[in-house]
Amino acid sequence: EVQLQASGGGLVEPGGSLTLSCTASGFDFSRYNMGYFRRAPGEEREFVAVVRASGASTFYSDSVKGRFSISRDDAKNTLFLQMNSLKPEDTAVYYCARKNYYTFDYWGQGTQVTVSS
Repeated sequence: EVQLQASGGGLVEPGGSLTLSCTASGFDFSRYNMGYFRRAPGEEREFVAVVRASGASTFYSDSVKGRFSISRDDAKNTLFLQMNSLKPEDTAVYYCARKNYYTFDYWGQGTQVTVSS
């Protein structure tokens, strides 16, 4: 059974940092591109970042480029999202997801990130 277990959310002040983790099981993690999305209250789900299976290539939304960094540890089947210079508008539930060809087919349960003073 494919599972994605998210962790690392919390409350942080503006300008602060937070790292999200997503531990995968039930599939060969190293063979899949992986991504993060987020959904703010009252908003549609938004793409945040994706990392290729090799880890050599990443892509970010304009809203987080230069502040967030996605990475992976294939030995630990874990995906990371390092978030720096956080802003109140980054407040959302963050989801990790597995990309299978052209679609994201499995999703984690989501972890809340709140940026507030």
